[in-house]
Amino acid sequence: MSGVGQNEISAARERVEDIRREVLRTYVGTSRALDLILVAVLAKGHVLLEGVPGVAKTTLVKAFATALGCSARRIQFTPDLLPADITGTYVLSPREGTFTLRAGPVFANVVLADEINRAPAKTQSALLEAMQERQVTIEGDRFELPLPFLVLATQNPIDLEGTYPLPEAQIDRFLVRVAMGYPSAREESQMLRLHGQEPPVLRPVLNAQDALALQTIAQRIHVEDDLYDYAVALAAFTRSHPRVALGASPRATLALVQAAKAWALLAGRAFLVPDDIRATAPHVLAHRLVLTADAEPDPRARDHVVEEALAKVAYRRSARA
Repeated sequence: MSGVGQNEISAARERVEDIRREVLRTYVGTSRALDLILVAVLAKGHVLLEGVPGVAKTTLVKAFATALGCSARRIQFTPDLLPADITGTYVLSPREGTFTLRAGPVFANVVLADEINRAPAKTQSALLEAMQERQVTIEGDRFELPLPFLVLATQNPIDLEGTYPLPEAQIDRFLVRVAMGYPSAREESQMLRLHGQEPPVLRPVLNAQDALALQTIAQRIHVEDDLYDYAVALAAFTRSHPRVALGASPRATLALVQAAKAWALLAGRAFLVPDDIRATAPHVLAHRLVLTADAEPDPRARDHVVEEALAKVAYRRSARA
């Protein structure tokens, strides 16, 4: 795949900044969460936002879906939600005597999976095929999903009442995990001043074709071989860590490079640097780790493992003739 020119990168970055500016008209909070959602869109990935209720997770994803200008559907996950409520099902038409497909909310460019861990694993897993292959199978029939396809899922901390832990296989399908904490005092004060006012009407600044074009540009970011080696070394560190039962998979390594390319585009560069990998590694690798029994009670253990990897695994530039 050929590289991408700086002029093309600059134009793409301006389009991305249009989305950022539009979302920030209504969302008050840290820009890191928005940056990581943008990374996921550019890298053709999915986002898991985690935080206690009331920290504007849903507000952020709804604003982003509007600004992206693509079709969007929202699924409120509850304990009684069924897989067919997500993918759709065939229903009988009494007049014609035939079965027709009633498509579920997964048939959209952006799917807002609200409080995904309020539903049991069987229902959560209805999204697995869609997230990995951009298709769903309904009663043996395969249906392609519209492109781009992005799942923006929110979840409450798993120790809250009425929550179910996400299966490891599904967690691995999320490109990035974004931990949304409480806002700063300044942000919360601004939120109070704006509360009660008529919210601004957001406008779409892109469309589906624009988003696909940006994804193609992100894919063409240049990566030197030694940066591939660096990403592999970081993942390998987690696999041999004494507090980790299952380390980062090869899918995680692929996701790390994809996310780093998108981060480079956000920075306005046509090539990858080690800092792109370092910036995205905590959000790409940590949530995919399965800890040992003694490490599991520590809520920060996964983050500590990735921080240790970044501190101990050195980037070594290959010697070239």
